[in-house]
Amino acid sequence: MRLRAAIYDILQMQRGYLFPWAPVFLGTGIGCYFSLMSEPVPAVFAVLAAASAVFAFFASRQRPLAFLLWAPALVAAGLCLAGARTHWAAAPVLDFRYYGPVEGRVVSVDRSPTDALRLTLDQVRLDRVSPAKTPVRVRISIRGQERVPPPGARIMTTAHLLPPQGPAEPGGFDFSRHAWFKRLGALGYTRAPVLLAEEPGSGVPVERYRRALAQYLQQKISGDTGGFAAAITAGDRSGVEEQTLIALRQSNLAHLLAISGLHMGLLTGFVFGAVRLLFCLMPPLALRWPVKKLAALAALTAGAGYLLLSGGNVATERAFIMVSVMLGAVLLNRRAITLRAVAAAALIVLLRRPESLLSPGFQMSFAATAALVAVFAALRNSETGLGPRWFRPVMALVISSAVAGAATAPFAAAHFNSVPHYGLAANLLAVPVMGSVVIPAAVLSLCLTPFGLEQAGLTVMRWGLDWILWVARTVSGFDGAVTKVAAPGGWVLPLLAAGFLVLVIWRGRLRVAGALPIAAALWLWAGAERPAVLIAESGGLIGALAPEGRALSRAKGQGFTAEIWLENDGDVATQPEAASRWQSKYSGLPAWEGAGIRLVHAPGQRKVSEVNACSKEEILVTTVEASAPPGCFILTPALLRQTGSIAISESGEVLTARGVSGRRPWNSWQPETAGAATLQELLQRAAKSQ
Repeated sequence: MRLRAAIYDILQMQRGYLFPWAPVFLGTGIGCYFSLMSEPVPAVFAVLAAASAVFAFFASRQRPLAFLLWAPALVAAGLCLAGARTHWAAAPVLDFRYYGPVEGRVVSVDRSPTDALRLTLDQVRLDRVSPAKTPVRVRISIRGQERVPPPGARIMTTAHLLPPQGPAEPGGFDFSRHAWFKRLGALGYTRAPVLLAEEPGSGVPVERYRRALAQYLQQKISGDTGGFAAAITAGDRSGVEEQTLIALRQSNLAHLLAISGLHMGLLTGFVFGAVRLLFCLMPPLALRWPVKKLAALAALTAGAGYLLLSGGNVATERAFIMVSVMLGAVLLNRRAITLRAVAAAALIVLLRRPESLLSPGFQMSFAATAALVAVFAALRNSETGLGPRWFRPVMALVISSAVAGAATAPFAAAHFNSVPHYGLAANLLAVPVMGSVVIPAAVLSLCLTPFGLEQAGLTVMRWGLDWILWVARTVSGFDGAVTKVAAPGGWVLPLLAAGFLVLVIWRGRLRVAGALPIAAALWLWAGAERPAVLIAESGGLIGALAPEGRALSRAKGQGFTAEIWLENDGDVATQPEAASRWQSKYSGLPAWEGAGIRLVHAPGQRKVSEVNACSKEEILVTTVEASAPPGCFILTPALLRQTGSIAISESGEVLTARGVSGRRPWNSWQPETAGAATLQELLQRAAKSQ
């Protein structure tokens, strides 16, 4: 009874602040689902759904301790929700390397990390592949194409296609899971001309309008500035060059490029303020009509239009939901900016797309929003002044930039392996211009378009964007502008999130307990060890730790994998620089010795033929289905598709990507072979004999 009374007293102290925990527990269930090693059978989902319903029923009847019952109900519901979303998104995935004719309808055009234009196609047709096994969507990189086909057009080309690849290293970002929820069943490239088979029809009208708007802006505003304008208005980044993207990332201004909460908030805030001011200039209307609610409706309409115009991607959808919840609170005469509003937005996002929990965009946007709401609420409650009235906007900008930067920095560093040191200064110089110049100018240009006077708004918009790009290039050019950090272990982000949530949501002195998991996460991060050896899933690259950093077995090829490995090491070297670190050779081929084994990289049939024989501790890694020389154990692409990428520690512990991620719907396309167990046994036996 005493325990029950103590728990009741604690919950009474949190009364009015328990709802923000609802998305936390729902997200916990979603996170549990994605951490499973195998897909639950339908009976498990049925039991969890029933348990969730039972807990929810009793929670509705036990008001004093309802929170303790809602928590497991939401966790079970989150796990079921994620499972349902996974099976709803199921679509065919290519299960072999394909080369041949590809036909499909263009649904979007964007740019890859290697600066190549990419076409995403639906209504796909592949030669000699049945419709039941043809992916719903494929994505093809193109180079040297003078005329990019517009969305809605049917195209034909000859392309190389592959299934979506798994993590570049065990425990890393799983692109195959990301592609699963986008229903991307194959990715590839073409060097052949892309032929227009049919002009755009009635499909994807929004995409065609977006593309037309982006091209119009790039014609009116030349260079990278035009590409920047297209990115923030139409969500089309294809006109932004790679060097500009790097400068924006290194100055911590990349968030200005993505249509996210900042843009949606600035746009709807400007429309809300402008409409309300317009009504107030007409006293007969202002005295009779609910001006504030009408302004909120106008802002909500503008936000919905911006959502459609930008293509409705996940980040923009998330931003629109957050803004809609806050404007809805205005319509209902509620306080708009509260943790309850943030929690309601998070719940809606998770209910619609449970997989977004794992994305850096979700984590960073809600971390920044929750931290800002909590800090400004604390300042309001403490009646702390921000100085004279004229100085308050400046202080509010400084505080909001510092708080948002501090809240998102750990998540950004964990996902992108870099810490921009001058990000606060860059944001203080750039964000006010985005809010007071660029967004109002874009709205002004839209309003003047029917009169043919849109150029006036576009000119002002160009001035603001030129300033932002100048800030990005200047700040990114400072010495020591960015520090690279190593990738954290699997428990770091959950601990960081748990500590942050306790600090922000909990009320009372016990909230300082949130510092403990944060300290534990930072301690684990500082002690994280990187693998001694990494082997790519394709067999095309090996990376081994050397005294000066990771040495790569090739100076060219497998560039994406090489970049990820070096970033996860916190290494600033380029692939050629990392390749120059490799010293050990065996029969003229890159080799690594340790843990009682010798790895030899022999990409291609000719390289394999240069190895005449092996001892029992030697393993060849190759990119072709070659037969092993006498005495050799050979890692071929077929075997590596079973294991995924491989990591070997200094002590000889072996981790495979498939062993870490388990057998899930998004990675179960690989055929069963007996080689994976043989590889594990061989490496483990070699490690034990060291």
